[in-house]
Amino acid sequence: MYLTIQGIVLRVTDYNDRDALLTVLTRRHGRLTIKARGLRRKNSPLTAPCQLLAYGEFTLFEYRGQYTINEAHSIELFSPLRRELTKLSLATYFAQVSEVLSQEDMPNPELQALLLNSLYALSNLNLPEAQIKSVFELRAACLSGYTPDLFGCHICGSQNPTRFDLRAGQLECENCRSPESNGIRLPVTPAVLEAMRYICLCDPKRIFSFQLGEETLAQLANLTEAYLLTQLERGFSTLDFYKSLYIGEKYV
Repeated sequence: MYLTIQGIVLRVTDYNDRDALLTVLTRRHGRLTIKARGLRRKNSPLTAPCQLLAYGEFTLFEYRGQYTINEAHSIELFSPLRRELTKLSLATYFAQVSEVLSQEDMPNPELQALLLNSLYALSNLNLPEAQIKSVFELRAACLSGYTPDLFGCHICGSQNPTRFDLRAGQLECENCRSPESNGIRLPVTPAVLEAMRYICLCDPKRIFSFQLGEETLAQLANLTEAYLLTQLERGFSTLDFYKSLYIGEKYV
């Protein structure tokens, strides 16, 4: 049986001297593992559409639940981000997160759209990397069932909370603390809180349409990163590499 899909290559793994396995995020079928025969051969016609972060159309042959590429064509390669190491490393972090959050044969069009929009923003929009990173992290968390409660202190109801509980995903005032929670709290300013609300609730087509000062954007980036990693209870090697590029510099 043949199947035609459009997907983003999240990971490429060597299978043998000639072939490779692709992890691909699709709209209708979720995450798929696909065998690319001959990909590792010199001048393979699959090289462009099957490279990491490529968005392409794939015609697959399915046999007993195993997929093999019959034909592949590139739709978008996001070439500009491949010319800058920091952008490329950030994009691979997005891909690694998407692989963790997606499931085999489970449609997730919203996650695929978020990843595509984030890669496009890195490639073509003149936006700070910290802004794109924050949007991807927080929106990905929301799409995966980790939407935080961002409307007032969850204990007293005050509309001027000053802290965010990373484990519970809730806001608190300085003098309020839930007795059953011993999670880490990070300070949150009104500007950061407003940006978080926007990212969680806005139309996907306008998700990058906000502006913040450099210091506020750095606070937002640190908070969204900490929240996503806390909820997933894991780290990411690609994120570690991205941040290592800023050793000796101000990380934003």
